[in-house]
Amino acid sequence: MHSIAAILLAAGLSSRMGPQNKLLLDVEGEPLVRRVARAYLSVLDGPLTVVTGFEAEQVRTVLNDLPVHFAHNAAFAGGQPGSVATGLKHAPEAELLAVGLGDQPLLTPYDLTKLIAAQRAGDSKKITIPVHAGQRGNPIIVPRALRHRLTENPARPGCMRFTRDHPEHVQAAELDARGFYADVGYARRLREAVRTRQRGRSMTRTHLWLRRLLHKLKMTPEQADNIRFPCC
Repeated sequence: MHSIAAILLAAGLSSRMGPQNKLLLDVEGEPLVRRVARAYLSVLDGPLTVVTGFEAEQVRTVLNDLPVHFAHNAAFAGGQPGSVATGLKHAPEAELLAVGLGDQPLLTPYDLTKLIAAQRAGDSKKITIPVHAGQRGNPIIVPRALRHRLTENPARPGCMRFTRDHPEHVQAAELDARGFYADVGYARRLREAVRTRQRGRSMTRTHLWLRRLLHKLKMTPEQADNIRFPCC
């Protein structure tokens, strides 16, 4: 059995980006979803299962030369829970299973390694979630013993509902790397950074960082204003 495998959710409608699929945004010369997939592949000893949905062919095209497996959620318009259920159905058995998002531009292999280490240092029977300053991040790490619990209620599948309904099965890993949280409050922070720059105020280090990220993603302020990322 594999030590750790992963599900990467890449099925969302990306409706708040207008005509642009955020997973295909250019980040330093490569599509965002490819950048994230490579980060996962560098730390896994098991398969990476990519769940596709919206613009599935385009997503597959930018990942086709990577050693990933694909699972298609035909009902992707129904939201993230169905994509998690699709991934769980197709991902192979492993001691640990990471469930993450395809749109985290700052997530690094080092971040993932730290999260896996935190899970192994804690209660091996619990789901591990990165947390910092009251924010929950992604991905989460699910032990094999709890994997089936995420789909035991077919009307409410997925990790978000389960981890909130069953806190006794969850442990927090205090990790401050920005890669885990770039999708939490991301639109608000980008919007404020852009507005601060436009008002001509001196910018904090955080604002400078956000400005650089905005440039990397090749996004307009209007696009940034409309992003809202889900959270497991």
